[in-house]
Amino acid sequence: MNGIADWIDKRAFITPGRIALIDEKRQLTYREMSAEINRYAHMLEVRYGLQPGERIGIWATNSIEYLMLLFAIAKLGCIAVVLNVRLTPSELEYQLNDSGSRLLIVETAFRQEAESILASTEVQQVLWFDQGEGSRQQLPEQAAAYPSDLLRREGVAGDTPFIICYTSGTTGKPKGAVLTQENMFWNAVNNVLALELTSFDKSLTLLPLFHIGGIGLFALPTLFAGGTVIVPHRFDPVKTLQLIEEHRVTIVMGVPTIYDFIRKSPNFPTTNLDSIRWFYCGGAPCPHELIQSYLDRGVPFAQGFGMTETSPTVFMTSREDYGRKIGSIGKPVMFCDIRVVDERGEDVGPGEIGELWIKGGNVMQGYWNRPEATAESFHDGWLLTGDLVTQDEEGFVTIIGRKKDMIISGGENIYPLEVEQVISQLPAVDEVAVVGVADAKWGEVPVAAIAVKRGHELHADDVKLYCQKRLAKYKVPVRIDFVNELPKNATGKIDKKTIKADFMKEEQHG
Repeated sequence: MNGIADWIDKRAFITPGRIALIDEKRQLTYREMSAEINRYAHMLEVRYGLQPGERIGIWATNSIEYLMLLFAIAKLGCIAVVLNVRLTPSELEYQLNDSGSRLLIVETAFRQEAESILASTEVQQVLWFDQGEGSRQQLPEQAAAYPSDLLRREGVAGDTPFIICYTSGTTGKPKGAVLTQENMFWNAVNNVLALELTSFDKSLTLLPLFHIGGIGLFALPTLFAGGTVIVPHRFDPVKTLQLIEEHRVTIVMGVPTIYDFIRKSPNFPTTNLDSIRWFYCGGAPCPHELIQSYLDRGVPFAQGFGMTETSPTVFMTSREDYGRKIGSIGKPVMFCDIRVVDERGEDVGPGEIGELWIKGGNVMQGYWNRPEATAESFHDGWLLTGDLVTQDEEGFVTIIGRKKDMIISGGENIYPLEVEQVISQLPAVDEVAVVGVADAKWGEVPVAAIAVKRGHELHADDVKLYCQKRLAKYKVPVRIDFVNELPKNATGKIDKKTIKADFMKEEQHG
């Protein structure tokens, strides 16, 4: 019962007429959603001959059909390989081959890119579909001839692998985190409890469904609770605010970049946000000034924390604490345990910096075909995250930075996030990244790349002077480069590896 294969069928029995899904084209009740999922499952089984355990690549943008495909795949006991549409064809070719995907489901918008790599993969069959309204290649039309009666496969247990979601791969080739149906069940339970989700909630899915954030925050948990999930085809800040007002959205999940776009929309000051119970933010540290701009609008805004490897939710902030604990990622959710440990694996005290370890039913099964990487990531059942954090006397956790990003300068530890948070307080700063580069005298020194807001000016000396008043001398960046935009990886996170390489190149040519 801890799988997800029969969630929607059960919901269709309990509350058949309740609205489950909404997009730009249509809305579906739970009864209609269940029928369509079963058609998809029968189509995949009969037309494509899929067997339990086989991998199915999905190369598509957001839609309610994408969500229903995931449930159909779960019913068959197969594994969805969710492909990031922002990757290059060669990167996607690697993931298809690494996962051994036999069937590839592709949105026709990516047909040219897909056809360029198919011959170099193990893919045997392709299902093309169109997101355009009225097209015969839409998934509902292709599945219409198949029965809508319940499809249940024996042996689809909770520990059945469900999704392979590849990490960003900023160091070496990306690894495929294997998440089971049971992982997604526990993520849903944790979110329902933390957010107090009910069937009256309406969540807006702005994060991509090829990312575990789009699936687990909060699409699947909302459906688990019997609520409504609204899925726009792509993110647009003006459209987002319209959807919130039109559908009386209660819960929104985003990353700092998304929330920055929304608050800069001309409609932000006038949109009716009375229905919002939660604006939740994750994926990257959120500037305090950005958080405050939402609090000033009178809406709850909080940070959480999750990972691809944890399905993803680990930390949430309660409604009692979001206003008084700005900057914290909150406390661990109900069915997830944490430790904060030193280099010897011993627990550190309140306020001390240590590595975050995680254990719970939401933690991945391992990395696909990477037994060594899996073994390196666990110790006595605990997932070693590589994230450095502190925990205060009340148990609230704050992210300090990534262990691999820490700069050691003259024997002193420098945490880039601390420096970035200081610099981001300057009104002219749009984005900032601090990295360490080699130095003959100190071993490493901090440097900063800054993107300045349009219409603003900023000088390196001003930044250094501002830092000198707020940070120890060894933490102040020795060099500052101004760029139009910071480089991002395929998941939209700042690519510090590229920034560091650029600084090192400049040093060599300087």
